[in-house]
Amino acid sequence: MGRLASVDVCSGAGGLALGLERAGFDPVLLLDNKPVACETLRRNRPSWNVLQMDLLDFDPIAHREAYEVDLLSAGLPRVKSSATAKRVETGLELSLLKATVLLAHAIRPKALLIENVPELVGAPEFAEVRDYIQSELSQLQYGFHWCILNAADFGVPQDRKQGVLVALEDRFFDRFEAPAPTVAHHVTVGQALLPSMSARGWTGAEEWAAQANRVAPTLVGGSDNRGGADLGLTGTKKAWAQMGINGAALSDEVPGPDGTQESDTSGSPLKKLTVEQTAMLQSFPGDWTFAGKKTAQYRQIGHASPPPVGEVLGRAIAEALKI
Repeated sequence: MGRLASVDVCSGAGGLALGLERAGFDPVLLLDNKPVACETLRRNRPSWNVLQMDLLDFDPIAHREAYEVDLLSAGLPRVKSSATAKRVETGLELSLLKATVLLAHAIRPKALLIENVPELVGAPEFAEVRDYIQSELSQLQYGFHWCILNAADFGVPQDRKQGVLVALEDRFFDRFEAPAPTVAHHVTVGQALLPSMSARGWTGAEEWAAQANRVAPTLVGGSDNRGGADLGLTGTKKAWAQMGINGAALSDEVPGPDGTQESDTSGSPLKKLTVEQTAMLQSFPGDWTFAGKKTAQYRQIGHASPPPVGEVLGRAIAEALKI
């Protein structure tokens, strides 16, 4: 079986698209509304057809290459239920989810992949959203699989649970199997970051790595409307502190021989991660670069879907589409 064709919307920094590329899918079109994300995509894959546009404004009639592809994929902004959300973004996030389903009506892919919060899969407060999705896809004669995957089960050194919908045309539906874990033991933060932590000769790197003996908490990019680059809320920062990491901000460099990070003026003995290290915790390859300044880079990384998750989902979908 040859390479497959895909359309990827809300592409962000390209984590999902990169994973799908590894699984055999070549995107004929990628779409995102953020200039910095589009610059990241173009920088890393000059051959990709990247369109900077809001999904709600996208007219597939003007992009005939998007029709009848093998896969429509979407790593969408995280939805919140109306019962729990107090944010103005909530309506927009749900609109993007529904717009993706309606786009499937227009371009009729063989398969649809949506990645979002784990609660979307089964939580009662999302029942109305699931009913809408399933009603629309049933009209197109798709069957659908809902599952929750943890990126840590696929070699990503991070506890990152993702809610996944895979919908396929009925003729392919029974052939899809949700991906099984690919690692017997989770990769710890210490294992993942020891080479970079010791790159400048930090004599305490081995000792640090030994006590950073668990997967990272979920990286969050945060809102474009708040603050700078930090690693999360108070509870998350406490979890990072137990691994010797200061989660209040990022550093410009890894520790020197005596453990000093020149850009860190906090006085804390805890070490700060660099943007590059957060990308490692999302399992981006080392040659994948991010456009923008530090905060913009970190937000792209934190919002991304880890490429290994996209890869295992892509392989499962490609296997189902084999004829």
